[in-house]
Amino acid sequence: MIDAQGLDELVRDIEDPELPHVTIGDLGIVRDVTIDHGTATVLLTPTYTGCPATDQIRDDVTTVVRDAGYEPDVRLVMSPAWSTDWISERGRERLRLAGIAPPSPVADQGATPVEPPVACPRCGSRRSRLISEFGATACKAAYVCEACSEPFEHFKPL
Repeated sequence: MIDAQGLDELVRDIEDPELPHVTIGDLGIVRDVTIDHGTATVLLTPTYTGCPATDQIRDDVTTVVRDAGYEPDVRLVMSPAWSTDWISERGRERLRLAGIAPPSPVADQGATPVEPPVACPRCGSRRSRLISEFGATACKAAYVCEACSEPFEHFKPL
């Protein structure tokens, strides 16, 4: 059997079912992984309460924990609520490389947030226009870049 650190790495390396170019670790969904007497407890915070990928993520984590030789205890922790601030720098870069504009950190917005134009993940221009509040999933919005004319999605900041 692997140790807690090794299991933590395996769990964090599970691909997100809706965004297969990033892992659940990249997205900051994994809160904690502990082992006690053969049981591995994994705490997860979904990106939002109604996320349709939650059951698949729980199943994938359960499989990884069992395959590592532990009895899984996978729990959802809803407080504090997940924030896009929890997306790692690697996750933000992977989103960008997949053509999805990563969200700006919410914590950096200060007392009077002003939404700057979303930068195109392809050319970097901020001459973008919102075309739909919802992209392929509820957590993304659809934009078009007015500089390079490419459509792209933007992961909504929460």
